[in-house]
Amino acid sequence: MSTAGQVSVVLSGILHREQAVNDKSVKKRKNRWIWVGIGVAVVVGILLVVFARQSAADDETPMMETVTAFVGDLSASASASGHVAARRNAELSVEQPGIVTNVPVRVGDVVQAGAVLVELDTTDLAFNLASMEQALRVQEANLATLLKSASETDLAAARANVAAAQANLDDVLDGPSDLELAVQEANVRSAEANVTSSYGNLQSARDAISDAQIAAAAAQLAAAKLAQTQARLANEDNPTYETDQALRDADEQVAIAQSQLNELLDGPAVGSAQAGVTASAAQRDAAQANFEAFADGATATAIAAAEAQLAQAEAALNALVDGPTAADIRSAEAQVEQARLNVEAAQEALDKATLHAPFDGVITAVNIAPGEFASGVVVALTDSNSLELVLDVDEVDIGALAVGQPAVIALEAWPTVEIESAINNIAPSTQNNSSGLVTYQVYLDLGATDLPVRVGMTANANLITANRQDVLLVESRAIQANRQNGTFSVMVLDADGTTREVPVTIGLRDGVYTQITSGLQAGDEVLVGDLPTFDFDAESGPFGG
Repeated sequence: MSTAGQVSVVLSGILHREQAVNDKSVKKRKNRWIWVGIGVAVVVGILLVVFARQSAADDETPMMETVTAFVGDLSASASASGHVAARRNAELSVEQPGIVTNVPVRVGDVVQAGAVLVELDTTDLAFNLASMEQALRVQEANLATLLKSASETDLAAARANVAAAQANLDDVLDGPSDLELAVQEANVRSAEANVTSSYGNLQSARDAISDAQIAAAAAQLAAAKLAQTQARLANEDNPTYETDQALRDADEQVAIAQSQLNELLDGPAVGSAQAGVTASAAQRDAAQANFEAFADGATATAIAAAEAQLAQAEAALNALVDGPTAADIRSAEAQVEQARLNVEAAQEALDKATLHAPFDGVITAVNIAPGEFASGVVVALTDSNSLELVLDVDEVDIGALAVGQPAVIALEAWPTVEIESAINNIAPSTQNNSSGLVTYQVYLDLGATDLPVRVGMTANANLITANRQDVLLVESRAIQANRQNGTFSVMVLDADGTTREVPVTIGLRDGVYTQITSGLQAGDEVLVGDLPTFDFDAESGPFGG
């Protein structure tokens, strides 16, 4: 029966009962009618509320949706974001400080391995290399000379030196001859004569100045002063250029006359004569000492010196005859090797004055200019052909990742373009960020792409952690989970329209589908959503009859 019909039956029953009452009491009909109207209004209101609620409940009853279990492929993945970086980056420094002479690159230049990036002043380095090379040539020549056999000329000269040294020793041991004594005595007599002559020269110098010379010099000074006074008065009375010049000349003549008189008054210049006396006396004393040494014979010191000279000459002769010793050869070879190492060090220092690119790449920074003093990092280089994506992966997902697993990359600059990739490396240590999350860096190869990818670009990646092929799948939203006992179930819709709850076990899941390992078969229809919790019975009504 419809809602309107039910309301009509209720109203009809009420009206019949009220009509019977009216037949029994006419006097109270008016009052009762009023109460009947109120009662009818109340009942109608209750019925309307009840039927309105039932109608609302009928409207809220959900439309049940079904999905079909099917066989397909499933992949599980973890997502992460990161930035593009280069595997090879280099901050290049000069090996030794110096003045920059040339910087042939700029930021953004693409360079090949070995290209010149910075050149320093090499003037001192080149000079040092030339010096080391010259020293090496000298040591090589010394070694060659040492290894070369002695010539007859060298042997003859060495023998002559030995003979001369022996003759000198013999002469020292034999003592002076009568002739040598006579010569030494003559030297003493000559030195004494020189002393006597020097004393005579000194006395002549002392007697060279007379009183007449002093008087003449004083008269000359007086005359000069008189002329000076006259020139001064003339210049004061009539100052002209001529009178001023005459006064200057007079002043100069007075100064000259005064100097001459002073020299005569100071006495003669006997310094040179006195020095001659001293020198001749020293020569006489030396000649006397030599004479006495010859007369006394050779001293032990003279004999030792002569013997040493002879030993040295004999050693030189023996060295030429016997050739170099093994120790001599090793020493000479060591000097050659040290000189060669010095050349290598100088060449290396010269080479390091020019900075070369260690690999192909793009210049990302130039911190120096010609004329500046270079020290530390001067150029930064990035290998743009070895780009990779560096992801920050949460520690929750890192355990499911392994090197070699596939991945799909989507750059923020081209979000619709997918780049196939794979995990190249996983950082062994954690990365703690400011938010307190623990992440690990995972490195993906960007692979072959024609996109103009640049260092620093951001990107998202799906890391494929597992794959299942030809497995039974159902949409994840159709699975009901019992969190208390950890079981899962689905509501299967049979062909006759009845439903039944079926326990299932699950496997791999992604964002949409779940693998069913038991409980379902391909083609099963499974309900999605909750069953209705209220069923209206039209026969018994909302109040159960």
